[in-house]
Amino acid sequence: MNLLLIEDDHTLAQNIMEALKAEQANVKVIYDGMLAERVLRKEAFDCIIMDVNLPGKNGFELCKAYRQYNKSTPVIMLTAFAELEDKVTGFDAGADDYLTKPFYMRELCLRVQNLVKRSRQLQGDVSSNLVAGDVVINDDQKKVYRRQQEIVLTPREYQILYMLIGNKERVVSKAELMKEIWGGNVDYNTNTIEVYINFLRNKIDKPFGQQSIKTKVGYGYYWDIS
Repeated sequence: MNLLLIEDDHTLAQNIMEALKAEQANVKVIYDGMLAERVLRKEAFDCIIMDVNLPGKNGFELCKAYRQYNKSTPVIMLTAFAELEDKVTGFDAGADDYLTKPFYMRELCLRVQNLVKRSRQLQGDVSSNLVAGDVVINDDQKKVYRRQQEIVLTPREYQILYMLIGNKERVVSKAELMKEIWGGNVDYNTNTIEVYINFLRNKIDKPFGQQSIKTKVGYGYYWDIS
């Protein structure tokens, strides 16, 4: 599991991180709501655990903003308030679960595991998928997700993306793309590849503020999220 913990209490954050790592999870910890918002726009996680009382931007505001562009990644809210009204506010902001402090670490771990399991069932088990940063390709179902949002691609667009990500350590030439996807039945001098690359960028990059599909002038295209 790839998890993000947003908690400004350093001691509690350390305890939570250790408990989750004992369950074989990778945990990234952030102590500030504004910084967390920037990270959430750039990286993908299996589950997000966030405190309500955060400096910079509180958990209710952060979750509500996150749900504007990611409606599927599970979010667990942590709070010192046990009032029903606070829980309702959390759920209205888009939280999937709610834990009141103090809580048992084992209970938190179980809730995280259950939410992640349910999320993976909805989009397929990511352990067998092709992954590049915040992009997941489920080749069995021919589905693509970025930040856990499904992106609908045409067969040609899907094939190009799969080839670029599958060869993300190198530049893929136009000739390779044409041979692999069109069987070489495309005139090398036409702009067919450029047109499809543009279509793909408008779907996979532009809505997320990214420039992952890059051009190496005179050579071809490559995937880069650095």
